[in-house]
Amino acid sequence: MEEKCPKCGAPLAEVSETSTGRKLQRCSKGSWNSETRKNEGFDFVKWIAVEPQTLDEKCPKCGAPLVLAVTRFGKKMKKCSTNSWNAETKKAEGCDYIEWINGTTERLDEDCPICGQKLVLFTTSTGKKMKKCSTAGWDSENRVATGCTYVQWLKAGDYVSKQESGGEEFLPPFPDSEPGSTQEK
Repeated sequence: MEEKCPKCGAPLAEVSETSTGRKLQRCSKGSWNSETRKNEGFDFVKWIAVEPQTLDEKCPKCGAPLVLAVTRFGKKMKKCSTNSWNAETKKAEGCDYIEWINGTTERLDEDCPICGQKLVLFTTSTGKKMKKCSTAGWDSENRVATGCTYVQWLKAGDYVSKQESGGEEFLPPFPDSEPGSTQEK
């Protein structure tokens, strides 16, 4: 059965995915304008919950498997698979182990233009990338930056990390066809 938009009665469009990995369905009479960063036409959006993914890791508290879960706001966490939410009591039940995933850091072979230390490529949990000084930090108690403050936000496609490239830079080039061979270019 085809789902309908509750605002206008038009069918919902196919499921699409945001750059952060969240899935959604829009009213077929609406669209997202990436230049203005606004909805155009009918603005109904149905967010689709991301099912937790079982990881090959064990909970450090109770030994049960960990799962990768995504909140409705797109934040990622590893949590114990025995943890669940009781809607009646409005409380969490089971093991309370949670590890928030705030991003990944990869060392670069580039020097900071401010202090000369090495730079790192930091990828946020939503997939945005920045080059920043390896001495940079955050004092959460005083809510201030520590160390060098150099940061360069990157646009999509500006930099591909070694983890994302899959090692393709180490593959040999494609051989050219030799005279007399039946290979086509």
